[in-house]
Amino acid sequence: MSEPLRLSGCAVHEVLDRQVVRLARELVRGFVAEIPFYRELPEEELAGDIVQITELNLRLVVRLLRDRRAPTAAELAPLRASAVRRAQEGVPLEAMLAAYHLGAGRVWDHVLAGAAPEDLADALAAGRLMLGYTEAVTAAVCAAYQHERESLVRQEQHARHAAISALLGGEPQAATGIRLAARYLVLAVTLGPHPGERSAAIAARRRLHRLRDAAQRFSAEPVLSLLDPTGGLILVPDLAWGSAGALVAAIGQAAGAEVRAAGEVAPPEGVAAAARLTQEVLDVVHLFHHPPGLYRLADVLLEYQLTRPSEAMSGLARLLDPLTDNPDLLQTLTVYLETGLDRRRTAERLHVHPNTVDYRLRRAVALTGLDPVDPTHLQSIGAALAARRVMSRPRPAPPSSP
Repeated sequence: MSEPLRLSGCAVHEVLDRQVVRLARELVRGFVAEIPFYRELPEEELAGDIVQITELNLRLVVRLLRDRRAPTAAELAPLRASAVRRAQEGVPLEAMLAAYHLGAGRVWDHVLAGAAPEDLADALAAGRLMLGYTEAVTAAVCAAYQHERESLVRQEQHARHAAISALLGGEPQAATGIRLAARYLVLAVTLGPHPGERSAAIAARRRLHRLRDAAQRFSAEPVLSLLDPTGGLILVPDLAWGSAGALVAAIGQAAGAEVRAAGEVAPPEGVAAAARLTQEVLDVVHLFHHPPGLYRLADVLLEYQLTRPSEAMSGLARLLDPLTDNPDLLQTLTVYLETGLDRRRTAERLHVHPNTVDYRLRRAVALTGLDPVDPTHLQSIGAALAARRVMSRPRPAPPSSP
């Protein structure tokens, strides 16, 4: 066995061993004084678990200095177990590492307190051992803490997935592992492209991370979501409709893109129906080329109704059949309604003379018998244009067999 390290004629490990209990309590008081998080811990935890693990560290240091070797995996096991408990309690890793490093520094100061010039060789040897011990402890603690945090995150993600599946399945009572809110803002969103992002995969991950963070800032409870890079569904607990516009704006800023969203507020048992409705409303928003922003059913009542299957749909569309062979007339009539019956703006949009707009409108009236200047006819023209747009959209492909 190697000769023990000595400072001022005394074996270092023996001096330290005699003071472990007192020094552990002194170190914990230092943690509280210098690391803000430790001031938030209850006194019983500080005097119990924290003092105990500090004593254990000190005894490992005593063994390190006595045997002149690094700690074994078995000796570090209690420190790994302590790191797991800290991860479960939500103790920040940086606070825990600060305590280990502060403790190591205080112990080193204590060891060197009585050193003399002739003790230089043993002091350097002790320093190297302490540095190796700190490296071993840091690696073990970080690995155990990170593994436990990843496990907790996986459990939380599973609980969130189970909760949103239960809500969308119309069975909120089946949600386990997460407390359901009294109500949810149900938000269906689509995201436009981000012009400045080059790598699709990396950009998508970053965008989704920013989007989820932005939504989470609007609730103290976990926000549930089913998202991909183009959009998806977001359930925000206990968020009133009055805050929905700010949320959509925050999502747009986080995504760096235009956002179209449809929302409703619903209790847990109404989330499934609200999710279906918001997606239908969002489909209408896109079908009729509405600008980016937040919508609910009341904003698109006519368009929504026109997209519902009915016998009147084809009849409305046929009102403008006489213009089918005259695409210029149909386009002029469409733009004329979109510009609020402004012939000059219509001419600008079509890059023609206003007189050309007048001529085309007269031809459309003659062919269809519908005059946009007549309020009654105007409603019919608007409905007919909407019906043609609905009927011209591609039909969804039938579901494939499993």
